Amino acid sequence: MPQSPRVEIVYCRQCGWMLRAAWMAQELLTTFAAELGEVALVPGTGGVFQIRVEGELVWDRAVQGGFPDVRELKRLVRDRVAPHKDLGHSEPKP
Repeated sequence: MPQSPRVEIVYCRQCGWMLRAAWMAQELLTTFAAELGEVALVPGTGGVFQIRVEGELVWDRAVQGGFPDVRELKRLVRDRVAPHKDLGHSEPKP
């Protein structure tokens, strides 16, 4: 059984967004290797592209418009699973 937390990426298979979803999953699994228990790719239809962390919707293409920049996605996930983790060059310094 996978450990928590779980990230779910729902992508539109009709739109051909599987590779984008898989790339984002790879980025998250690389960045949060010790913090994430699972990243699931869930095929959908109708132009859907949503990202959930532990069931909480953090990105919805229909609401935000378009796709998250990978830096933004990492910040969104980090804020929920490892708030004190430094994202290195992916995070602007104050």
